[in-house]
Amino acid sequence: MDVTIQSLSDVSKEVEITATTEDLAPHFERAYHEHRKKIEIPGFRKGKAPLDMIKKIYGDLIENDSLNEIATEMYRKAVQEKELKPIGEPVLVDMDYKRGESFRCKIQYDVRPTIELKQYKGIAVDKIIHTVTDDEVEKELVRLQRANATMEDVETAADPEHIITATLQDLDDSGNPIAGRRSEGIRFYLADDQLEKPFKDALKNAQKGGDYTVQFEHKHGGETHSINTKISVTKIQKVTLAPLDDAFVAKVTKEKFTAVDSLRKGIREDITAYWKEQSERHVINSITSEIIKRHDFQVPESLIRTVLSGLLEEVKNDYPNKKLPDNFDFEKFNKENREYAVYQSKWALLREELIKAENITVTDEDLDKLAEAESAKIKIPKDRLINYYKSSEQIKDRLTGDKLIKILVDSAKIKEVPEKA
Repeated sequence: MDVTIQSLSDVSKEVEITATTEDLAPHFERAYHEHRKKIEIPGFRKGKAPLDMIKKIYGDLIENDSLNEIATEMYRKAVQEKELKPIGEPVLVDMDYKRGESFRCKIQYDVRPTIELKQYKGIAVDKIIHTVTDDEVEKELVRLQRANATMEDVETAADPEHIITATLQDLDDSGNPIAGRRSEGIRFYLADDQLEKPFKDALKNAQKGGDYTVQFEHKHGGETHSINTKISVTKIQKVTLAPLDDAFVAKVTKEKFTAVDSLRKGIREDITAYWKEQSERHVINSITSEIIKRHDFQVPESLIRTVLSGLLEEVKNDYPNKKLPDNFDFEKFNKENREYAVYQSKWALLREELIKAENITVTDEDLDKLAEAESAKIKIPKDRLINYYKSSEQIKDRLTGDKLIKILVDSAKIKEVPEKA
């Protein structure tokens, strides 16, 4: 077996493997015996036909069928003998076989880029500070009231606390209906902050059976398009909010809180905790983004493909039976998500280099602390958790990553700035 290696780029190489008939013989012999078990030839019991007859009748088919597996085995052997150190999945790009003469294949594989670490400590970042307002707390209370509201059919939408069900018919510039642009059963909650003002204005004091027209320029995602729609009201419901009293609080919180003031305090604490987490996440993202920006290196395509594959699996979960539709545009998906995949791949490579540079390891003490904290939450004995954690590379990787992030954040120059409205 002859092996030749060619560099295609800083992170991509190609190995060409040439094998003689002598090299191929043991592989083919194994393939013959495997296929012999499944082949039926008249006059012989299944799997008992003479090997020479198998070779004569099916030899060329069996040999060609086994070439991919042979290429894989020879590639693995080349990796060991030449100490190639590939990353990701290799790709078979060419294969040529002349029966009784020779076999040749080309396999491309990726290698880790050489990364020279730049300054990664002391990075200056802003920490956004969000001050929770009374209005935020009251809006959450109203949300709870609305979630437990009652409704009754009425004839007129006398105030914002009404839900209007209507049929929408898009119109052209002359006010004529556009064929195929009709939608039924559309609901408008007039008190919804997300409902655009032209709809609220048009449906103010709306009556059941009435027709109303809205015309305005709708802006979304940096684009603008014209809205010209007739709204035919088919149903109006009055929304009566649940009374905000101690009995209501005890009911919706399952007696976690028993008074309005205590719930209001709890909501403020929850919102504060949420924004604190968001602020800390923003700091981490800003630091990692700056580190990535300071390091310019080529990312192996195999890593990018791995990230895109993971994203695709997440998308599948959103479809029935976790199956993508037949018309799913894979090319468009990969193009739209490539930038993100490159970003994540770069950080994965940098993360490993930074962990080595900081000599970060996971100790038994680290695992013990984690088991102590998690044991009470998930109701599993601490000893069982420790045994699992010691055998879990995923847990160790998570702890190692947490340690790295702490080092980066602790060394950063963080400036607290108030959130802009």
